[in-house]
Amino acid sequence: MRCGWVDDNELMKQYHDNEWGRPCHNDRSLFELLSLEMMQAGLSWKTVLNKRVNFKNAFANFSINEVKNMTDQVDTLMQDKGIIRNQLKIKAVINNAQVIAGLPVSFDEYIWKFVDNKTIKHNYKSYKDIPSYDELADKISKQMKSDGFKFVGPVTIYSFMQAAGLVNDHETRCFIYSQI
Repeated sequence: MRCGWVDDNELMKQYHDNEWGRPCHNDRSLFELLSLEMMQAGLSWKTVLNKRVNFKNAFANFSINEVKNMTDQVDTLMQDKGIIRNQLKIKAVINNAQVIAGLPVSFDEYIWKFVDNKTIKHNYKSYKDIPSYDELADKISKQMKSDGFKFVGPVTIYSFMQAAGLVNDHETRCFIYSQI
């Protein structure tokens, strides 16, 4: 049995079964997840997931070193009908690549230190019981903003924490819950 938020969409099933909530320690993948969660703000995850391939094409497969140099491509990206064309979000993705590239440690080390390099396992019976953010997400959000990141409010950060496996918010009845 899967978490209750997963519908019949194959992309949603694949994302849930193979990525969501599984600990991620790859800088490029973490940057991709953060960027996609930012893009989702105000929209549905299904919308973002359906555009994921287009985002990968538009943002050089989320290569931090390439995206950090895309400042002069904002107008071109704004014309790309395959992605979410929000100028502030596009600029934030580029800005965040620049911030990550300038960190004194890897993005993996930076983000996982907030949870002492261990997934926090919650015990939710229903996805409806999961908060949209918590104190830790608020703390991480404030630190990231202080470090220069954009579009990293506590709700976005909590969603990112879930996606990257910093927290295990799979429902207790979900077949993945005990795997993490």
